Amino acid sequence: MDKPIFFISALWLKIAGVALFSIALIFFVIPLFLGIHHSGCITGMIVSILGIIFFGLNAPVSALLQKIWENGTGHIILCVVIGILGTGVILSLLFSIFMLKASVHSPKNENTVVILGCQVKNGKPSLMLKKRLDAAFSYLAQHEQVPVIVCGGQGKDESISESECMKTYLINKGIAENRIIEENSSVSTMENLQNAKEILTREDWLSEITIVTDGFHQLRAANIAKSIGLKPYAISAKTSWYLVPSYWVREWLGICYQFVFG
Repeated sequence: MDKPIFFISALWLKIAGVALFSIALIFFVIPLFLGIHHSGCITGMIVSILGIIFFGLNAPVSALLQKIWENGTGHIILCVVIGILGTGVILSLLFSIFMLKASVHSPKNENTVVILGCQVKNGKPSLMLKKRLDAAFSYLAQHEQVPVIVCGGQGKDESISESECMKTYLINKGIAENRIIEENSSVSTMENLQNAKEILTREDWLSEITIVTDGFHQLRAANIAKSIGLKPYAISAKTSWYLVPSYWVREWLGICYQFVFG
């Protein structure tokens, strides 16, 4: 009797598959223990668990899939699922290439810096926000005439607005207060940039901006900026390595959502 088409005979490949998806699962679970919950964590956990099951219980799983494959309707469903998975892999690779390219699109000239909001904890910048601020400070300290717009309103679990927290942090680092403009009403990246554009118009500044955010976020932020008539460049903060996988997956989903719903 022929082996099921999804059967894996090589033991080393099964072990490698289980190990790979187990490591991936750890990376998607880590953020949960840090109080970080988003679609990238959930999606990554689901895919990782399914991968562990497929490789770890390959014999019974492949037998089940074979039965489904041999059924007319089941055959169509599996073909559709395989097609979706294949398309997902290709899109993920393409998205990653463009995300990496966007993350290093450094400014050619001096232009207004726009720092995108991120969570504030106990009145102080979260780790991710602090890294964005430090990246912005390095640039601002070298370009002393460049103004900066700090973006972000106050969330339900935040004691002060993100913009106020950022302004205070930069002032304490030595950036002159008159260089900093607060945008303190936005709750999303779209609103961050829309409100920043209103400030640019009000101050009669050029539409070229340098967006400061995490590298994985630069592509989506740039796409939004371009859609409202801004010309974006990037200064990318360094994301903690153990958070990159979950946020990277979340960005894939965010880019898909942005493409479908605008």
